[in-house]
Amino acid sequence: MFPFVGHGLTLFRRPLGFLNSLSAHGDLVEIRLGPQRAWLACHPELVHRILMDPRTFDKGGPQYDRLRPLMGNSLVTCGHEEHRGQRRLVQPLFQPSRIADYTTVMGEEAESVSREWQPGEKADVSAAMLALTTRVTSRVLLSDSLDAATSAELRDCLAALVRGLFLRTVVPLAPLFRIPTPANRRYRRAFARLHAIIDSAIDRRRQGPRRDDLLGSLLDAARDDGGEAVLTDQDVHDQLITLLLTGVESTAMCLGSVFSLLPAHPEVERRLHAEADAVLADGRRPGPEELSRLVYTRSVVTETLRVYPPGWLFTRTTTRETEIGGFRLPRGATVLYSPYLLHHDPASFPHPDRFLPDRWLPGQAAAVRNGALLPFAAGSRKCIGDTFAMAEATLAVAVIARRWRLRPLPGHVEQPRPAATLGPRALEMICEPRAHTRQGEAPRQVPAAPSKGTSHPAQLSPAVPADVTCTSREDRSQSGPNPPTTGIRATTRLWNFPRKGGEGASDE
Repeated sequence: MFPFVGHGLTLFRRPLGFLNSLSAHGDLVEIRLGPQRAWLACHPELVHRILMDPRTFDKGGPQYDRLRPLMGNSLVTCGHEEHRGQRRLVQPLFQPSRIADYTTVMGEEAESVSREWQPGEKADVSAAMLALTTRVTSRVLLSDSLDAATSAELRDCLAALVRGLFLRTVVPLAPLFRIPTPANRRYRRAFARLHAIIDSAIDRRRQGPRRDDLLGSLLDAARDDGGEAVLTDQDVHDQLITLLLTGVESTAMCLGSVFSLLPAHPEVERRLHAEADAVLADGRRPGPEELSRLVYTRSVVTETLRVYPPGWLFTRTTTRETEIGGFRLPRGATVLYSPYLLHHDPASFPHPDRFLPDRWLPGQAAAVRNGALLPFAAGSRKCIGDTFAMAEATLAVAVIARRWRLRPLPGHVEQPRPAATLGPRALEMICEPRAHTRQGEAPRQVPAAPSKGTSHPAQLSPAVPADVTCTSREDRSQSGPNPPTTGIRATTRLWNFPRKGGEGASDE
């Protein structure tokens, strides 16, 4: 119906159902994003080939074309040749010793959120988690350079930009976004204000004493003390924008998803509460030691990242003609992969639509097959802040769960909504104060119960018409505990476009 947008309209309206329908059509599926051809890898072996060969599959495609005006040529968006130097500059911030230091900040901000809620009142959990991660990230990157009002404004700008980036990625038609619609105006206002906030923070820091944070390190690299400066002022600005955007939104989405899933899984919730009560007994403030003891809480966070990975769709661009999955791609081809699709493949994760944190407990059978769990990517471009994000999410869940049991509003189920990230964006819940379990109470094993109160894409009708011709193959879900990593299926083209319909997936 809208051939000029290709599959972009379906990917915008029903993205999760559309993605989960593609693996039935091949391991490498050709689709259309606007007028552009693109290939989506559906098999973990192909995805790892893409991630482990950044010289051939470099950062690029519609996603990064839209990110570069916002982030510049920074750690996330730069090409392969520049990446090592940029990563080396930022890496010290994320060393294990520094992560241990940050646990105090993480715990303080989680406790601050907990204190703001009142028994029996409705809490905007999505907004609270975004505020929490904004404060943690800004304190780590900028120390105390942002006051409370500016931090809140920063949070709102990031949320507006994330919503707008998704549509600009799946429908890469620039003229559409120059039309002065309310959504386009909101995006442009947020874009301008975010850059102004960061410029102001940098200017104030230059006039004050040096701080031992990322901004201090970046400004040191930008100073020319007789030699050539490593960074320009624009580089400093772009790196801060990048780390704020990536550090705030993804962890907030993960936290919202955790609290949206817990009420439907009471035994998981009970075990989580028991561990939080034991590890954080007597109001103990969490630190590195407590973090290491939150084993079950970390498993809950990991399973949430499997079910609802905040980073759910990524693009790459081929730098040369190459072969993948038995098909030759030209130079400049757009290649996509989806952690969400991989995480819901029964060949890699038995019962993929069940919320089972026990998959990740020590001593359990290996749950990751073919390297299919990819919430933080892999290879040299793996997320530099993965350890930071896991620590922040684990501590936040434990601190909040020790004080509160969050209950969904009667008759309302908040579904995860994909934008540039995936997660609940308007999650409101009722705060119930908890009666703490006794320290040392032994948690029981969680039965393999299906999720309740959530609708999983496996239950959605496919977004791809049934008459698409597919190559025959053996169902990977029947391949046993160690499916072979050979037998990649041929590429399938999806040139007939789905009919208009389905629920909306974004505010824009």
